[in-house]
Amino acid sequence: MFNWAKKALADVAGTEEPIYGPSAIRSVAEDAKTTPYTELTRDDLKWDAMTSTCVESQVFYFMSEKGYVNFTQVIYSNVAGIRTTCQFNCKTMYPDSSKPHLWSTTPLQHHEFSKDKTNFYATDCAVELSEDGQFYTIKSMNDPQCIVNLKISKVAPGFMAGKDGKSLFGTDPQNPWGSMRHAFWPRCTTEGTIMTKDGPLDFKGRGFFVHALQGMKPHHAAARWNFVNFQGPTYSAVMMEYTTPPSYGSTVVGVGGLAKEGEIITAGAITTAKHLKTKQDTENDWPEPTEVSFTWDGTTKDGKPAKASFEGSMGDRLDRIDVMAEVPGFVKKIVAGAAGTKPYIYQFCPKDGIDLKMKIGDENIVEKGTLFSEATFISAIE
Repeated sequence: MFNWAKKALADVAGTEEPIYGPSAIRSVAEDAKTTPYTELTRDDLKWDAMTSTCVESQVFYFMSEKGYVNFTQVIYSNVAGIRTTCQFNCKTMYPDSSKPHLWSTTPLQHHEFSKDKTNFYATDCAVELSEDGQFYTIKSMNDPQCIVNLKISKVAPGFMAGKDGKSLFGTDPQNPWGSMRHAFWPRCTTEGTIMTKDGPLDFKGRGFFVHALQGMKPHHAAARWNFVNFQGPTYSAVMMEYTTPPSYGSTVVGVGGLAKEGEIITAGAITTAKHLKTKQDTENDWPEPTEVSFTWDGTTKDGKPAKASFEGSMGDRLDRIDVMAEVPGFVKKIVAGAAGTKPYIYQFCPKDGIDLKMKIGDENIVEKGTLFSEATFISAIE
């Protein structure tokens, strides 16, 4: 089939795209060669809320001093400009397996944004950025078993790779047909509670925030993902890496950074994630990682090398999510036409923590902290 016809069908039905090759993606890594990263302003945290196909989300990660971990998420998705849906997800996990995970997902009604597009509202839900841009409050009463009242405050600057955090998709760089963007708060303090049927959970601790926009069908942009969130007493290390489908040359795009209180140590397109050992998941044939290598390799503002790494076992997985079983029905239609698309997310949080090895200038540092990571498989990359 002619490429233009395949592209048109892929846009409407979500089927596999033609092979354009790696030249049809302009990775943010190109931009980061001259501008490694840009510190975020309040304006950089506005919702795009596109009127064409997209998935946009704000995800807040909480690592409680009590030992449990949580992510709370608002997702805005638009299907071909025909219908927009919003969803509120909240998941609390117990790395020591002392209790079953608490998972809540609720469709949101009557969504809207503040005039400046930094705040999100829906019935019984509000996610608000403070006037000074220093903290978010997240409140939801959509699920009586999961009443959310949380606050996350940045203690290091936020950043995006390159000048605007974007990778662009399309054969004409001046008129891209898709995009991917991530903006991060790498190191935060957290407070607040989630009220469950067994009482309140206290989320005083550390956190991380990411605002993500996939300005196209998500399975057209990425076939694989690796996500890393390390929070220690002094240092934070974060990473978001995806591999495009073969239509864009199975190109790997990785962004992330190292931070401590008050400063970004290094950030940009400086990350690498490798699965050193895997085991075949008999349920879906995906290669679940059992040993990994995560690395950050950048420079500080004053030109010193800044490196960090973790290599080792992930231990038993915390959870495995069958994405198609969890997403709202209408969103499934985005990927329903794509043969071979079976998205699963593997989540890990070693219960005894991990040691992150760092070298900043001539100083060698080892810090023990909490690691939460995800490996996502969507479609084949070969």
